[in-house]
Amino acid sequence: MTRTSGPNTLTFIYWAFVAYLFLPLAMMTLMGFKDSQFIGFPINEWTTDWYYTALTDPTIRSTFIYSITIAVVSTVLSLFIGTWVALLLGPTRFWGKLAVFGLMCLPAVVPGVISAIALRIFIRLIGIEPGMGAIIFGHTIHNVPFVALLVMARLSSLRQSHLDAARDLGADNLITFLRITLPYLKPALVGGTVFCLLLSFDDFVRSFFLGGYQPTLPVLIFAELRSGMSPEINAIATVVLLLTALGGLWAERSMRRLNRS
Repeated sequence: MTRTSGPNTLTFIYWAFVAYLFLPLAMMTLMGFKDSQFIGFPINEWTTDWYYTALTDPTIRSTFIYSITIAVVSTVLSLFIGTWVALLLGPTRFWGKLAVFGLMCLPAVVPGVISAIALRIFIRLIGIEPGMGAIIFGHTIHNVPFVALLVMARLSSLRQSHLDAARDLGADNLITFLRITLPYLKPALVGGTVFCLLLSFDDFVRSFFLGGYQPTLPVLIFAELRSGMSPEINAIATVVLLLTALGGLWAERSMRRLNRS
C-alpha cells in the first residue's frame, strides 16, 4: 500500500505541473482562432484570419526582421566573446581567477530591471544612442556568461592527451584550437547559439530600456496589450511560441547527434 502510493502521488504532481504549465499556452493558442475580437469562451466559429492579418501586417513583419537581426548579431558576438572567456577561465590558472569568474557571471544573475537601468546609464556615458546598437550591446553582455558556462562545461571533458598529441605532431596553438578544440566544442556552441537567439529574441526589459523609436517584437506586443487584448496578439504570440519550440527541439536533437559522433 505504501509502496504504490508514493509513485501515484508523484505522477499526479507531475501531470498537475504539466497542466499548470501548458494549459495557459493552449488557451492562448485557441484564442488566436476565435472569430471575434472578444477574448473568452465559447468559440462559436473558428478562423485563421488573425494569423493572416498578423503575417501580412508590414509593421509586424518589419519588427520581426528587426528582432531577428538583433538576435543574430548579438548571438554571434556572444559566441565569440564567450568562447574566448571560457578558454581563458577553463584550463588557465592565474591569480584572481575566481574574481574574474564571478564578474563574468554577474550579468546573468543581476535582476533584469537593474541591469537595464545600468546599461541605459552606461550607453549615455559612452555616447551610444538608444536603438539597435544599444540593444545588441545589452543583449551581448547578458548572453556572454551563458555561452562561457556552456563552453567551460564542455572543455572540462576534453582530454589533455588529445591536445598534447596535436602539439607533438607539430601543430601550434592556433592549429590545435581549430583542429581539436573547436570541433569538440560544437555541441556547446550549437546549444549556446539557440539559447542566445531565444534569450535575445524574447528579451523585453533590456529592449524596452535600450530601444529607440523602432520596437522589438516583445515591446510591440506590450504596446498593443496596453490598448486591449485581441486575437491578433494571441496569433503573434502563438507563432513566436512555435518558432521557439522548433528552435529548442532542433538544438536538442543537434546536440545529441554531435555528442554521439
